[in-house]
Amino acid sequence: MMDFDFSFFLVIATLASGLIWGIYALIGVIRPSRTEPAGAEPILLDYARSFFPILLVVLLLRSFLVEPFRIPSGSMMPTLLIGDFILVNKYAYGVRLPVLHTKIVEMGQPGRGDIVVFRFPGDTRVDYIKRVIGLPGDRIAYYNKQLFVNGTAVAQTALGEYQGLGQGNTMTGAVLLTEDLTGVNHDILIRDGQPTVQSEWTVPTGHYFVMGDNRDNSNDSRYWGMVPEANLLGKAFMIWMNWDLDNGGIAFNRLGTLLH
Repeated sequence: MMDFDFSFFLVIATLASGLIWGIYALIGVIRPSRTEPAGAEPILLDYARSFFPILLVVLLLRSFLVEPFRIPSGSMMPTLLIGDFILVNKYAYGVRLPVLHTKIVEMGQPGRGDIVVFRFPGDTRVDYIKRVIGLPGDRIAYYNKQLFVNGTAVAQTALGEYQGLGQGNTMTGAVLLTEDLTGVNHDILIRDGQPTVQSEWTVPTGHYFVMGDNRDNSNDSRYWGMVPEANLLGKAFMIWMNWDLDNGGIAFNRLGTLLH
């Protein structure tokens, strides 16, 4: 099903401005006018000629290279904070057509530990961001807040108590740990005493098991299942801005932070 999101309207605007400019240019070639006074061009043509190159560049960059996203929730704390603006590599997992999301060029596949942006399987109009935990064929288990991958407990090292900032202040007091996800080290948050899902899953072919780094405050594969490969939008790789009024506005120390 086609999603009528920003990408859809960007494609329509680019096509419309390009067609208008092209039609007027073709008419001018077929029936050149030498009597039309300067400045008498239709305003629609003027707008189309001005905006088409800009729209085309934005469409190509956003669809095939890099797209910005804003983090609206704390499900990926402490890695990503509320108010972070991130950049997502759109070709890391293959080049896809905008709107249709059809893959036209194979590139690579997600690796365990990648931070991925994807269309939520329950409502593809909504974009989610999580960390890849399970690859196709993996056996994932989660018991007593301990993650297991293919029967092996993922190593965790306690770092102490977490101190939240700004809108993330509600997570103050959570346990901060570093997790070694088969070579990818990243921090996670755990709330002792807070109930959680405990179960085991096998990741089917063409799907991925994802979790938030804020383990007790994340709506992820433990609750709604796997992410189909077709829903992937790209790999998050950098924070380019952070804006949180509850934390004084811009957090300059987060600008340019590379994600892992």
